[in-house]
Amino acid sequence: MDVVQPSSQLGPRAARSAGRGPWLAAMALLLLVAGCRREEVTSYRLAKSPPSAAAPSAGDSMEASHRPASPPPGMAGDVPLPPTPTGAEALKWTLPKGWAQSFPGGMRFASFQVPGNGKIDGSVVTLPGDAGGELSNVNRWRGQIGLGPTDAAGLAAARTTVKTRAGPANVYDFTSEGTRKSRLIAAIVMLDGNSWFIKLTGDAEPVGAARPAFLKLLESLHRD
Repeated sequence: MDVVQPSSQLGPRAARSAGRGPWLAAMALLLLVAGCRREEVTSYRLAKSPPSAAAPSAGDSMEASHRPASPPPGMAGDVPLPPTPTGAEALKWTLPKGWAQSFPGGMRFASFQVPGNGKIDGSVVTLPGDAGGELSNVNRWRGQIGLGPTDAAGLAAARTTVKTRAGPANVYDFTSEGTRKSRLIAAIVMLDGNSWFIKLTGDAEPVGAARPAFLKLLESLHRD
């Protein structure tokens, strides 16, 4: 059986060690509490203040900058198309063999379905007056197949004239540059102060193959 001696009976060194026990335990408890408080402070975060309603976010600003503006006057679908000529006012022709046609109305007076291997489209468009002038229209056509604009001298050099019963038709024939070529053959006929544009456009090979039939169609232009 072990016997615990009172501190008064222990040696001086043992007595000092025995007296430090409660003090060391108290210090350890204080250090533990301080460590917990330190951890609580360092892990505490302030809540972010909500953004001000007067200052839009970056996303709102980008969205606003990409909102479409109101269409300018005259561009909101309220511009009427020119009236489609009918009866004695309309241009007429003899359709080449193998071709088909339709009359969709609007600015495209007629469409031609032309046989051929490749892309090809035929159209007849009528506009009031000179529709901006012959040079302007020819340069627009050239731009459609990737060619640059020409001038008055180039316009005269490129023009050929076909006689028709409805009057002379100024004909232009352009082929694009590059490996895959496009071709455009177009005629302008002035009738009662209005412009008639008869045009073939598409891949160079089928447009070239349809050229003789297209010229025959131009020669057949007439009125009642």
